[in-house]
Amino acid sequence: MPSGNQTVFANRLNWARSYLSKAGLIELPRRGYCRATDRGRELLAEGVNQIDLGVLERFPEFNAWRGQQKAEQPMAQTPPPECPEEMIASTSELLNSELARQIVERVHSFSAGFFERLIVDLLVRMGYGGGRQEMGRSLGRVGDGGVDGVIKEDELGLDVVYVQAKRLDPDKGVPLREVRDFVGGLEGHRATKGVFVTTSYFPSTAYDFVTRVSKRVVLIDGGELANLMIRHRVGVRIKDTYEVKKIDEDYFVE
Repeated sequence: MPSGNQTVFANRLNWARSYLSKAGLIELPRRGYCRATDRGRELLAEGVNQIDLGVLERFPEFNAWRGQQKAEQPMAQTPPPECPEEMIASTSELLNSELARQIVERVHSFSAGFFERLIVDLLVRMGYGGGRQEMGRSLGRVGDGGVDGVIKEDELGLDVVYVQAKRLDPDKGVPLREVRDFVGGLEGHRATKGVFVTTSYFPSTAYDFVTRVSKRVVLIDGGELANLMIRHRVGVRIKDTYEVKKIDEDYFVE
């Protein structure tokens, strides 16, 4: 690309992945992987030989996403050319993607105890426990009932969120039995809310399982963990800041 920060191939691939995902034709089960959804397979079965905007506009999710974009001109039938603002946004996305990969790699290289503390720090930074560090603590003891940390949502501890942290190889999914054990651990603590975090990924059966239990359980895989850390500035810091300015119409008046 003219910016020198991205190849044309990477740029077009990025657009294609984003468009197909917004239309519900592919899903991203874990970082670096794409998988056709049932809708995507049905579309291919129709014998289409090209997927362009005309095809994508058949899906309401894609149209809703496009409606939220603030582009001043309609998108072309081919991936839009990069204006300076698009170049900045595209490069920022690539930088964050690489940063997320580095975060997962770095977290995986540290001890399980560090990972447990990191998860508690992240949840507190996200506002759980009133954003107060003393409202969260790591357990990390043998026999903790499948729970690594706890966040008090009120000062008396009447409502708590229990946390399980599994530092697994990014290429190996969390076994379903681990999720089942965590839900069982919540029952042992008489808890109703739980967050299971891993540096790898969860199989689809795990997501199906947590939707059928009475406990409120959230599963956070390695990619989502890294994105949350970036968003809430846990383990990262701002390197550079760039301002994009425009004409002040209120100034230029007679």
